[in-house]
Amino acid sequence: MSATTTRLRMSRRPGTRAPAGRRDAPQKWGSPVTYFVALLFVGVCVAPVLFIVLGGFRTNSQITTDPAALPDPWVGGNYLGILESSVFWGQFANSLIVALASTAGIVALGLMVSFVIARYDFRLKGAMYSLFAAGLMFPMVIAITPLYLVIKDLGLVDNLLGVIVPQIAFGLPTTVIILVPFLRAIPNEIEEAAAIDGMSRIGFFFRMVVPLSLPGVVTVGILGFVGSWNNYLLPLYVLNSQANFTLPLGVQVFSSQYSTDTAKVLAFTSLAMLPALVFFSVFEKRIVGGLTGAVKG
Repeated sequence: MSATTTRLRMSRRPGTRAPAGRRDAPQKWGSPVTYFVALLFVGVCVAPVLFIVLGGFRTNSQITTDPAALPDPWVGGNYLGILESSVFWGQFANSLIVALASTAGIVALGLMVSFVIARYDFRLKGAMYSLFAAGLMFPMVIAITPLYLVIKDLGLVDNLLGVIVPQIAFGLPTTVIILVPFLRAIPNEIEEAAAIDGMSRIGFFFRMVVPLSLPGVVTVGILGFVGSWNNYLLPLYVLNSQANFTLPLGVQVFSSQYSTDTAKVLAFTSLAMLPALVFFSVFEKRIVGGLTGAVKG
């Protein structure tokens, strides 16, 4: 047996180490300029949030004397006073209802539409997909006046449904664009095997399509929830009574009522944005994973 053959066999054995020259080199750090620019962008994004949150723990005199300083002493009365307010919790409940209902409608309708576009051939299929893609370039602010007239004709003014239904409609384009690649990536062999086993199309949709497209579903659900929670323009036009206000409207009203109490306004703003901020931060990796899967698909 030659030495060359012996070396080849040894290289094929599991557990044998690769030569020193073939080991993966340690990952090199990028340019310091890149990290500096990244930290600069992070600072620009985080600094206003920290200012608002910390401002709620200060007094008005502290904010006036040194706006950039830390609370000294820390004051928790601003947050406690708002948390004890029934108005805040009523607006919180309205925002939660609108966000959950909008998210459910966006995910359910978007998944069904995406399934049809991705898995079936029919006339005007390309035109339908292009219509949803064009919806990404059509912001709500452009259609707010005719949209309000439609909502008024339907009798949904000063009703949470008048906010939920349009948010579902304007959330569908993003949902379809993200989910269609996921559903196209499902092998046809799986659908054929399910049909051979006697599974109907509806059964295949719920038992196979939904679990396989779960990363994309989670992504569009998170985006829909955060977008609905932060929506200000549509509730401003539709909702009139304070009992139906969502938190973004509540912040505006509270700021007008307590315009001289800056610390309390900052505390109310912090509590209003906290749920969406925490929700987005917790599921950030799922959003990135879902968008990556959509690009690959």
